[in-house]
Amino acid sequence: MAFDCSCLFLVVLFSASCKVITSLDQMCIEKEANKTYNCENLGLSEIPDTLPNTTEFLEFGFNFLPTLHNRTFERLMNLTFLDLTRCQINWIHEDTFQSHHQLSTLVLTGNPLIFMAETSLNGPKSLKHLFLIQTGISNLEFIPVHNLENLESLYLGSNHISSIKFPKDFPARNLKVLDFQNNAIHYLSREDIQSLEQATNLSLNFNGNDVKGIELGAFDSTVFQSLNFGGTSDLSVIFKGLQNSTTQSLWLGVFDDTDDKDISSAMLKGLCEMSVESLNLQKHRFSDFSSTTFQCFTQIQELDLTATHLVGLPSGIKGLNLLKKLVLSVNHFDQLCQINAANFPSLTHLHIRGNVRKLNLGVGCLEKLGNLQTLDLSHNDIEASDCCSLQLRNLSHLQTLNLSYNEPLGLQSQAFKECPQLELLDLAFTHLHINGPQSPFQNLHFLQVLNLTYSFLDTSNQHLLAGLPALRHLSLKGNHFQDGTIMKTNLLQTVGSLEILILSSCDLLSIDRQAFYSLENISHVDLSHNSLTCDSIDSLGHLKGIYLNLAANSINIISSHLLPILSQQSTINLSHNPLDCTCSNIHFLTWYKENLHKLEGSEETTCANPPPLRGVKLSDVKLSCGITAMGVFFLIVFLLLFTILLFFAVKYLLRWKYQHI
Repeated sequence: MAFDCSCLFLVVLFSASCKVITSLDQMCIEKEANKTYNCENLGLSEIPDTLPNTTEFLEFGFNFLPTLHNRTFERLMNLTFLDLTRCQINWIHEDTFQSHHQLSTLVLTGNPLIFMAETSLNGPKSLKHLFLIQTGISNLEFIPVHNLENLESLYLGSNHISSIKFPKDFPARNLKVLDFQNNAIHYLSREDIQSLEQATNLSLNFNGNDVKGIELGAFDSTVFQSLNFGGTSDLSVIFKGLQNSTTQSLWLGVFDDTDDKDISSAMLKGLCEMSVESLNLQKHRFSDFSSTTFQCFTQIQELDLTATHLVGLPSGIKGLNLLKKLVLSVNHFDQLCQINAANFPSLTHLHIRGNVRKLNLGVGCLEKLGNLQTLDLSHNDIEASDCCSLQLRNLSHLQTLNLSYNEPLGLQSQAFKECPQLELLDLAFTHLHINGPQSPFQNLHFLQVLNLTYSFLDTSNQHLLAGLPALRHLSLKGNHFQDGTIMKTNLLQTVGSLEILILSSCDLLSIDRQAFYSLENISHVDLSHNSLTCDSIDSLGHLKGIYLNLAANSINIISSHLLPILSQQSTINLSHNPLDCTCSNIHFLTWYKENLHKLEGSEETTCANPPPLRGVKLSDVKLSCGITAMGVFFLIVFLLLFTILLFFAVKYLLRWKYQHI
């Protein structure tokens, strides 16, 4: 009984009190100290006093500022970016931004503007980007022209604008982007386009307007960086209207809900009267597809035919000798040979993603593309038991290959020997069967990026990654290791050049202390979403200055001897771990607060234990670890009782001794 009482006293004695010290709610989220703040959706009707005068980047959307005047932001004189999206702004008075000489971006999206004073935008010396999307504008004369000489981009989407004619004194000289998407512009006149003649290399966006008419000669001798007429139902209007014009990019795609006319070969002859380098025709249908359909595409270097319902391309196509990039995604090919690659002798980039039918790679279907550098065949349900030498024959200049999100592929030794120049290989979410003990990648001496995410590899094969001397980035996310452990001897020992290693979601339980010793150049290690405990931190002891992601593991208590390992890293993420916030972890909790500048995801780094502190951010916790006042009281009582018991015990022993002399 005495022993039990002593234990009770000791438990009470050494129990620690804990409490959370909640910092004052500053409301706004600080993203970069004294510079960048997010105050969105806080119901504010004025700029809070907690914002420092040095604020440069402010997101203030979804608050309530019906009227802006010259005192609204006067204290924040260093602003360079101001986002006032959906703040119910109706009035912007004179000289509202007169003190903001450095303001370069102003976002007024979603505000029902009634009035903007002529001098409302005075002040900024180089206002470059102005967003007036969904502001109810119906006439361009509503926009104040004062102090817009340096404007580079003007966004006017989703308004009620029917004419793009700017006032004569509108300064368009420096404009690079002019966005009119989703307005009510159905006709473009010569006068409309002439109001923009000061601008050079302008990107002009009429997406979603369904232009039905263009005055003849309106675009005569004009030069644009890009023109977007997406959603136009009758492309013949566009081709006729753009005669004698030059644009680097012409976007003519449509959307699922567009009732458009089929494209005919005769319609495309309009391209003979204009100069275009990049053309997008996505989601259109061709009424008569033949070898002469593209005869006016002689200057086209990039062509996007995504979702154009193609089942094959005819041989002997004329006019595409200069084509460098071809996109044939979301079509209906059965076999890769149906694209008749010989039609495109200069092709360097080919993208066939998300084919509607299961795509068969065939044999040598691309062998005429000797200049091909980028090949994307992802999301095509491709399946092959012996890949990929025969299928990729003669692609000796290929640098990027994407075979991700396909059906199982069997890889033989040197599976990519036809592509020795590969620098990036993506096999994510494709079940790989490695046929043989040797590496299928061993001849890829220039490979820098290898994505094997969820490829269901046999990670016990220590030679799997052999022959990759230049590999910098490796993702093994979602692959499992035997017994959930990365052993001392493992497949990573052959890739000492690695800089970035992704091992998230691998069901890891532990890592041998010497597992990463061969990775001398590593700078980024992602071990998130595993079941690692603090013991695995020991395996990182030789690494310094790295980005370390340990989020969503089973780390609860981090011993003091492991803290130097964490201290020598540049950035650490410990969020979503069941961290202990008791005195048993006091050394780590103290270290955490002293190293907040190194920690990522601090908002999600919370306590799991004890229950009263569950969900509280570690940075808000303060522990009092030591003998409490109650502990002192019980200590005195304990010592007093112990002394009394000792006195009577000694007295009893002496009496017993004398009685037996």
